[in-house]
Amino acid sequence: MDTLRIGLIGYGEVGRIFGAGLNAAAAWDLRFADPAQRDEPLAHAAAQGIEACDGVASLCARSTLVISAVTASSTLAVAQAAAADIQPGSFFLDLNSASPGTKQRAAALIEAAGAHYVEAGVMTSVPPYGIRVPMLLGGPHAARLLPVLAALGMDAKVASEQLGIASATKMCRSVMIKGLEALVIESYATARHHGVEDAMIATLQETFPSIDWQKQGSYFFSRVAQHGKRRAEEMREVANTVREAGFEPFMATAIAEKHDWMAAQARAGHFADLGQNPPWQAFADRLLAARPAANDA
Repeated sequence: MDTLRIGLIGYGEVGRIFGAGLNAAAAWDLRFADPAQRDEPLAHAAAQGIEACDGVASLCARSTLVISAVTASSTLAVAQAAAADIQPGSFFLDLNSASPGTKQRAAALIEAAGAHYVEAGVMTSVPPYGIRVPMLLGGPHAARLLPVLAALGMDAKVASEQLGIASATKMCRSVMIKGLEALVIESYATARHHGVEDAMIATLQETFPSIDWQKQGSYFFSRVAQHGKRRAEEMREVANTVREAGFEPFMATAIAEKHDWMAAQARAGHFADLGQNPPWQAFADRLLAARPAANDA
């Protein structure tokens, strides 16, 4: 790649982290066009020296590496929009948490436009790592893009030349990780109601001594309260991944519902004013206080 010009589609938490870490030249986000939401993201982009584009077309026109960092449900729509204007020979790096089938359909759109699609499976939470978050790359063009990403400081490795392998790895992991988050929220809040949280967590500590269950519980509650909607969308893509394997996604569907429910509690303002880094008990107490009166009868 002779000239590297990075453009971001999606300017949420992940987009901002990658924009700052990679010195992205341009960005586009749906909120840029929304009068009710655009002031803050536009100001943030300007402060980072990132040009806020007026649409996907203008971003693709000036980018040789387009990075898609949107919610899971928008994965295919973004690829379709980018395919209309992406420059032939440029790269499209898809960071989104989507099923192998979704990634393969997105790749077909980008490849038909003469650009090079590379899937990425982001293998853990981005904020602690920044652009150094471990990720798996996949597809026939992954090996060509790898040294470019390495030179930018990213921690990536090629999982397979076959599209879908990196995403399948990510999705199967999410059953466990997002499932554990959902289980902790349900278990801890219920234990709090019955007054058995200390005894219950002590048994977890005995069985799995390498995990700080108090600290991990606080982290899980906080992250799901903040990002439950995005996580629920990811779990619906996980459910698609399970279906693609020929199984009924009982667990993935339930996990998505739990994350969606937690996001609804946050939107209702139940976690407002908890301050920085609240303990899990603070979240659980707010959930208990918000229960319908019939539940306490």
